[in-house]
Amino acid sequence: MEVKARIEKNVVILDLSGNIDVNSAIFVEVVGQCLRDGYYDILCNFDEVDSLDYMGVSVIMIAYKEVINSNGRMKFVNIPINLKNIFSVAGLDKEIDIYATEDSALESFKEDRVIDNIKKMQLRRRFKRLPIDIKIEICDKYSKSNCEKADILNLSGIGAYIYGASKFKLGDRVILKFRLSPKLEEMELDAEVVWISDKQIQPQAHPGMGIEFRNISSIIQAKILDFIDKNLPLISTDNGK
Repeated sequence: MEVKARIEKNVVILDLSGNIDVNSAIFVEVVGQCLRDGYYDILCNFDEVDSLDYMGVSVIMIAYKEVINSNGRMKFVNIPINLKNIFSVAGLDKEIDIYATEDSALESFKEDRVIDNIKKMQLRRRFKRLPIDIKIEICDKYSKSNCEKADILNLSGIGAYIYGASKFKLGDRVILKFRLSPKLEEMELDAEVVWISDKQIQPQAHPGMGIEFRNISSIIQAKILDFIDKNLPLISTDNGK
């Protein structure tokens, strides 16, 4: 099996060729590298795939689940007729999105992003944001040695604005460590960088970045929301003096 990667419209297209079988671990490795590089929309092109056996189906599903568990999307295009029966028997046609053309697949990713943005806007409106100053440690999720100290200046149940962090770029996965009063219980949260301040446009916010929490448990989120609810009245009272 051979895998070649290219990028179109912010989607990584993996052109697959040869036989997908028990010896196709390279596919899982390439998909994992895409995710580590910050690419979460992946399109697999089967146009030059010669054969697919049931061990190959397992390889595909391992990679697919890794993408889904990373809050990404994986879709498939140009499935040859001789492979469609295997997809059907294995139930893959019910699990994954399959497209006839590359253009239609790329358009579907674009539509998904629009829907996601609408959902995020609706979600943000549901969560109060608390202006505050909390000292944190922020580290690269995949390289724990790459860490720096910074401040959370704005906190909500789904994310935060962090001031003073300059080592990270858009799409990076990070681990945040901070404590919330009065119990000072340490929080350790998985997050993704979704916004970077522009020094020219927002000098007062630079260096800074917006992050969204990933895979946050309902228990941790409830603790953050409780902290915000208890402190928002204090903020309002202080502002009214």
